[in-house]
Amino acid sequence: MYELKPIPEGYIASIVTHLEMFAPPANFPPRPSPEMRLEKVEMPTPGWYQPLFRHIGEDWLWFSRLMMTDTQLTGIIQDPATAIYALRDGRGDIGLLELNWHGQRECQIAFFGLVPEAIGGGAGSWLMGQGQKIAFEQGAERLWLHTCTHDHPTALPFYMRHGFRAFKREVEYGPDPRLTGDLRRDAASFHPIIGSKDPLGRP
Repeated sequence: MYELKPIPEGYIASIVTHLEMFAPPANFPPRPSPEMRLEKVEMPTPGWYQPLFRHIGEDWLWFSRLMMTDTQLTGIIQDPATAIYALRDGRGDIGLLELNWHGQRECQIAFFGLVPEAIGGGAGSWLMGQGQKIAFEQGAERLWLHTCTHDHPTALPFYMRHGFRAFKREVEYGPDPRLTGDLRRDAASFHPIIGSKDPLGRP
């Protein structure tokens, strides 16, 4: 029997699915165009990272990295255990791949995504294949990630299609970033805002 639990007004909830894989796929997707390339960003700055993060994730309620101070964010994205890659083509930066290493044998895809205008056409599959290749060639014995019901509706089947297996499910909730001012009010309009005030009490 299902049990309903109320979410406080001004907050938003999602179901999180964790996925993992222990070996690279047998084949990697082809590059969709000759000009497309994946480049590691050495010493990324908040001024570069946050606009791309927002462009990719605002409609999926990505907000965690937008709520950080520059010092907090720099500490993460310039950490030696973090590797950040930009997917680029003739339009500039169109995708983000962030790998976090947990020890020498375990790697997490912390963030993965494309700007809206680059979705479709195979760029996402190629980016995922490159991420898997990098992780396993650098010694990962386990590669994992998580997605949630705020993400693109095809995200979960995309990951499973690329060899990941779901192993855990959780429910999370937190302040609605559209009420805190961290995202625009009309972001992710398919998830209605419930409440009118900043749940963190800021004016």
